[in-house]
Amino acid sequence: MPDTAPTGLRFPWETPPAHDAAIEVAPGILWLRLPLPMKLDHVNVYAFDEGDSWTIIDTGFASKKSKALWTDLIAGPLGGKPVSRVVVTHHHPDHIGLAGWFQTEHGAELVTTRTAWLTARMLTLDPQETPPAETLAFYKLSGMDAALYEKRASERPFNFADIVSPLPLGFTRIKQGDEITIGGRVFDVHMGSGHAPEHATFWSRDDNLVIAGDQILSSISPNVGVYATEPMADPIGEWIEACDRLSLLAREDHLVLGGHKLPFTGLPTRMRQLIENHHSALRRLEKAIAEPKSASECFSTLFKRNIGEGEYGLALVEAVAHLSHLYQTGRATRSLRAQDGAWVYQSKG
Repeated sequence: MPDTAPTGLRFPWETPPAHDAAIEVAPGILWLRLPLPMKLDHVNVYAFDEGDSWTIIDTGFASKKSKALWTDLIAGPLGGKPVSRVVVTHHHPDHIGLAGWFQTEHGAELVTTRTAWLTARMLTLDPQETPPAETLAFYKLSGMDAALYEKRASERPFNFADIVSPLPLGFTRIKQGDEITIGGRVFDVHMGSGHAPEHATFWSRDDNLVIAGDQILSSISPNVGVYATEPMADPIGEWIEACDRLSLLAREDHLVLGGHKLPFTGLPTRMRQLIENHHSALRRLEKAIAEPKSASECFSTLFKRNIGEGEYGLALVEAVAHLSHLYQTGRATRSLRAQDGAWVYQSKG
């Protein structure tokens, strides 16, 4: 009988590494985990042995705690060897947060996509002391809870620069179709989308490794949202297209190293789950908006659980994304509701 990988999701490691430790997931590759101060309380990073130095994949937030942890990790599990290169999968703060610090303090090369670098640098250079008018208008159009709107309107907003180190000029670009050598392995670069534009994933030619960032996670679906910066974006359409395309590369034996949760095998199964998750959500939503509803009125349909204040913002942008996809693909109409000025969506069925 052929020696084939078992089908279905499998998790080779049931317990993640402690914040001051590492797990070797393949020869010369260490899995590290840094804490995050939110419900999703961690980010996975990976260190690839280059002989006299390390390449790391993603970085964690920029904070005193993260910098101290990295100092301990370099002295401990990384054996005192320097970090010579940082490869960033996408522009979100938990992935690019300390890239600039590694460049300026450690002399590391930054490798990422042009979109990730430009977006992160723009956002770090654009701090806001009060919520922009466009953001407040977007909240109203999305049907944000009135009390929460008033609170958000009076608070200093989250700023990228709060948790992302300044990015100096200069980076090395990667793009779709490139190849890159990391830790002695040659990887093909394939771009994802939806969760973040031009999200880099890496597929090894030499063994079964896939570095997936947040594009492919083992047990959660990454947030796919619409924001005031591009209110007519269609990240759901982009997400489904990217998953369909990347699923053609998936093998049962692939060991997927994601940005959160646990590494896993059984990638074809997981790709089917990720794709169906959003198609199923769209079908539920289409039924739920037989009567007009705003984005904030669709939380129970989409998420099937209570949404607290800490999750509200991400839930809102994801609800907008799904409703807007139905609208832009002709499956729903939308109109402004007179009493609160929110967009309400109604299925055409």
